[in-house]
Amino acid sequence: MLQHISRALISVSDKSGLEALATALVAQGIELISTGGTASALRGFGHRVNDVADVTGFPEIMDGRVKTLHPKIHGGLLSVRGNPEHEASREHNGIPLIDLLVVNLYPFEDNQARMATYDEMIENIDVGGPAMIRAAAKNHHSVAVVVDPSDYDSLIAEINLHGGSTGLAFRRRFAAKAFARTANYDAAIAKWMAVETNQVFPTFLALGGRKVQDLRYGENPHQQAAAYRHHDGRVGVLDARQLQGKELSYNNINDADAALEAIAAFGVEDEAACVIVKHANPCGVALGRNPLDAYRKALACDSVSAFGGIIAFNRKLNGETAQVIAQIFTEVILAPGADDEALRILETKKNLRLLLLPDLPKAQAKGLVFKSISGGILSQTRDNQNLDEAAMRVVSKQQPSETEMRDLLFAWKVASHVKSNAIVFARHGATTGIGAGQMSRIDSTRIAVAKSLDAAKQQGLERPLAYGSVMASDAFFPFPDGIEAAADAGATAIIQPGGGMRDDDVIRVADARGLAMIFTGLRHFRH
Repeated sequence: MLQHISRALISVSDKSGLEALATALVAQGIELISTGGTASALRGFGHRVNDVADVTGFPEIMDGRVKTLHPKIHGGLLSVRGNPEHEASREHNGIPLIDLLVVNLYPFEDNQARMATYDEMIENIDVGGPAMIRAAAKNHHSVAVVVDPSDYDSLIAEINLHGGSTGLAFRRRFAAKAFARTANYDAAIAKWMAVETNQVFPTFLALGGRKVQDLRYGENPHQQAAAYRHHDGRVGVLDARQLQGKELSYNNINDADAALEAIAAFGVEDEAACVIVKHANPCGVALGRNPLDAYRKALACDSVSAFGGIIAFNRKLNGETAQVIAQIFTEVILAPGADDEALRILETKKNLRLLLLPDLPKAQAKGLVFKSISGGILSQTRDNQNLDEAAMRVVSKQQPSETEMRDLLFAWKVASHVKSNAIVFARHGATTGIGAGQMSRIDSTRIAVAKSLDAAKQQGLERPLAYGSVMASDAFFPFPDGIEAAADAGATAIIQPGGGMRDDDVIRVADARGLAMIFTGLRHFRH
């Protein structure tokens, strides 16, 4: 059903695309109503505009806080066409019909991103805009509503196609988007207010996000997927600039996020670091003198799994490193930058996605993470707890050496990013075996040892790569069998949370095998 537009109310914070839109509306003989700065902009484009105050007969007051909250505006938006009672009330009160509403809201999210002051945030909470949007969207049978400048071209095409009218399908589609926009806007405000009032888990959970892109499919080809961005103050994969390669898939983004979170743990102030991820699990992590040194050490841990993996660096990518990476198939590279030589080398790898990050996310930043479950959502604070080295306890007779201590802390950091049950062997700032995601800790230990043995064979070594390494476990050992397996592989020291019923047995075996052992009192499950 077509609805002719006689009158449009335009009130926008973002003026982009406004001139082209106004010109198209006026060309169809549509009367324009507007407010404040938008009205001034429209007049600057040479268009005749009626001020909202002239329609309502009431001036804008209270620094513009009250201008469109008036029966003559909301009556014009909500009046049901063809309803005798509505028509009589409208005519009796002199309320003009409004057939099109174009509104975008005060930039609350943008101000939140730039960490505006409390008073600035309050003033950027739009009240009149959401009220009008909801009114127009509710009455979409007769009224069209557009809330996003990126949709102006669609609106112009619609009215040009139908001679100044809009179709019902168009109005329904944009009404749905309008309600989603106000919901997302309110979610941002609610989240900000919860933080301001120290409510970690408020009674009502408000989640919001804006779609960045539709994805080709989800985890599997029969699943649909899309990526959404929300404002939590942390840099993420969706903030990266993609320079080349196919569009990122659902799995690419998920794996890249795991790599980004892991590399963030090493920051930009420490040594050069490299993380290689496969199926959301690190398969190689290392520190080095430079990115190339770190990459080679990370790759040595498990070069088989690294094929088709995701690589993340905490340093700018250079040509020398890019040349070596280009020798095997890689899905995605993330880095804070890349020099011209690196770009020239990698542009020949057409399927490789290169993502340049504006920064690394802050590993210790506060925030919530969510997991969908049947009929609900689980929420928890981020696992951002730093290890308190002063609270660690050496529980074995053997004391760890200074070198072992450095490697233990490195392995512990890596283990916090490996799926549980997590076992990580490390030596000289590089992983030498990783076991992940098993139902029992001994199985993860055996897998880590097997991986280290495979890597050793690849390098022509007789002993497992884990020989002479330290080992980290994300949770306590329920039985001493994991300690025995680590000792058999040549491990020299172990770091684990402790707290198991058989801790005494575990310590006794560590002492018998000459291992140093540290209890952290901190667990890092990642399911």
